[in-house]
This record gives sequence, structure tokens and C-alpha cells, in this order.
Amino acid sequence: MNEVSNETRFLHAIEIGMGGQQWGDRLVWGYGQTHTDKDIFEAFNTSLNLGVRFIDTAEIYGSGKSERIIGSLLKETDQPVLVATKFFPMPWRLTKNALPRALKGSLERLGLESVDLYQVHWPSPLMTPETFMEGMVICVKEGLTRTVGVSNFWKQRIMRAYSTLSQHGIPLASNQLPFSLLNRTAEKTGTLTRCKELGIRVIAYSPLEQGLLTGKYSPENPPVGLRASQYGHLIQKLPPIIKVLQEIGQTHGKTVSQVALNWVICKGALPIPGAKNAKQAEENAGSAGWRMTDDEIAKLDEVTDNIREYPKE
Repeated sequence: MNEVSNETRFLHAIEIGMGGQQWGDRLVWGYGQTHTDKDIFEAFNTSLNLGVRFIDTAEIYGSGKSERIIGSLLKETDQPVLVATKFFPMPWRLTKNALPRALKGSLERLGLESVDLYQVHWPSPLMTPETFMEGMVICVKEGLTRTVGVSNFWKQRIMRAYSTLSQHGIPLASNQLPFSLLNRTAEKTGTLTRCKELGIRVIAYSPLEQGLLTGKYSPENPPVGLRASQYGHLIQKLPPIIKVLQEIGQTHGKTVSQVALNWVICKGALPIPGAKNAKQAEENAGSAGWRMTDDEIAKLDEVTDNIREYPKE
């Protein structure tokens, strides 16, 4: 395994973070209806008070609203907070210079001089991994970001990004991927292992699969809206998984969602669940600081092994 660089060591020391997508997003997450600025303020402060100090956002979350909300929250606290945001490859962004320009916009919304982690949100057919990373090199050299990451990069793209940065003596700090008990693609394809070998921290988004792993949904009580159609095929397979999560939770005095998040932590990834209020933030924080046993991990592996088809390595 590659030795973790000094620049990226902070990411490997973090067990759990906060996802900022729900903060400012009206269309998918109902910002302003299901949760207000007051709820977000309480979720943020609860997280900090419980030791969660890493927050991930993106310029497209709420069309910049998430970054603005986080910027206002940062002004209200004197506690240290590690901030990550992302570059979205809009079709008109075609050169490496697009990255520092976009990051300067994010920094203005966040009210910061630099971020701790800047990530490419998605790969693009219009920009190569090499071009993305050349732009990231500019961001690092101009002091706009402390470290560099990617998101939704698999196989060859990871290596191309890693190699390009290496030529400049810059490590690839992270790869943000969908990863949960209901989506084990990162593990099944060997991507999680490969990232570990290269010293790249896997950041797990949707670690609770948009609420499916909280225990509040079942075939009789499915989620509504977009999630109903998106997860219809998985809802029928949930009961035995929830049952195992409940059994493990009873052993450790933890909830279903805390066990589901702890499984991600035990796999060596950094989950970034969202929180719409203080109660959710408190529950998320309770998933860190403990470990289930190897046998318990194996039980969850077994019950989710055939939950879906996975691509080959």
C-alpha cells in the first residue's frame, strides 16, 4: 500500500463527515419545505459538537445555495471545520483554466480563501482526466485548495488522474463514490481495494441509500416521489437486511442507520450522510467511534451479496 502523504493524512483520520446536498436543494430534498435554515443551523452545530468536522458540498447543490448556507454557518462558529466542494463539468467548460475559475466562485460563496479538498464532480466526454488534473494543479499552486479529489471515477480514469497529478508531485487525495449496503459496486469491482493501495480515501456518498437503510421504509411503507420509482426493485429485498441491522444494533445499543453507516466505516470508507435536522445529525454522529465484529460484518455482507448485479472488474 502506498504511504499516505502528509497533505492527505487528515482525510484518512476522519471516520464520518456531513453531506451538504440537502442544504439548499429544493427540487430533490425539499429545502424550505421539509427543513428550514434553522433546522440546518441546528444540524450543523450538533454535528460539530459531536466531533463531526468534515463537510462536503458542491457548486451545483441548490445552484450554489448549499455553498452559501455553509459559508454563513462557518461565520457563526469558531470550531475548526474541514470543507470540501466540487467542480461540475458544464459542457462549456473545456479547458484546465475552468477549474480555478469555478473554484474562485465557490470560495466566494463559502467565504473562504481556500478549501481543504476540491473534487471533480463527474467525468466528462468533453474533458479528459488529464485536463481535469492539470486544472487541479493550478488550483493547488495558486493556494485555492489544500488537496485534490475526484468523484464517480472508476478503473482507468482513477489511474489517469493519479498519474497526471503524480507528475507534479501532488497526491490524489480522494475518490467519492456511491457506496452502501445496497450499492457495493466500489467493493465488488475492486475499486475500493485499489484506492486503498494507492493511498486514495474513498468518500461514500448515499451511504444510507436516500433513507432506505434507516429502517423507516418497507414494502408496505415505501418512499414517495422520485425514490419510489428509483428504488422500487430494492424495497422488496429490504426486510431481511433491516432484520440483521436491527439485531446488530440491539447488541451495540445502536439504531439501524448507525449500524449501516458503521459497516461503511468498517470497510475503510468515509461516509458523508446528510442531515436535515439536529436529530438526524446526532444519529449520524453515533455511527462513529465504535466497531462491529468481523462476524457481524460478514452477516451483513452475506445478506446483501446478491441484492443487485455488479459489473466485472
